[in-house]
Amino acid sequence: MEQRLSLITLGVADLKRAREFYEDGLGWTRGSAQDEVAFYQAGGMIVALWARKDLAADAKMSPDGSGFRGVALAYNARSRAEVDAVLAEAARAGAAIPKVAEETPWGGYAGYFTDPDGHLWEVAHNPFWTIDADGSVTLPKPS
Repeated sequence: MEQRLSLITLGVADLKRAREFYEDGLGWTRGSAQDEVAFYQAGGMIVALWARKDLAADAKMSPDGSGFRGVALAYNARSRAEVDAVLAEAARAGAAIPKVAEETPWGGYAGYFTDPDGHLWEVAHNPFWTIDADGSVTLPKPS
């Protein structure tokens, strides 16, 4: 696994309120037109806001308790094969795999692992995003 971070997803209690904070309060510009998730270009990486309950469900974890903290770090892979390889590498290193890689509703392929402290990482191949040679991820221009 390359030493990089592609995307930080913050699980939020109220997506509308969170978007207002980041967009109206901080002046961030949303880089997507979806209603159920908000993506923001943040230098060479992306910050996403997603409903906490939906993020937990996607990782097949409970949104309550100590196992799920409302945040998922993400490693974006260049291929589906890389997703499988990174998850296998994480498992060999001692990570738990709460969700094996599978096709996603948005046309990608993703799974999750947790590090020894329980921090959740999504490993995903998104065929709609570009990953530069240095690992930087760029959102496509909104249409």
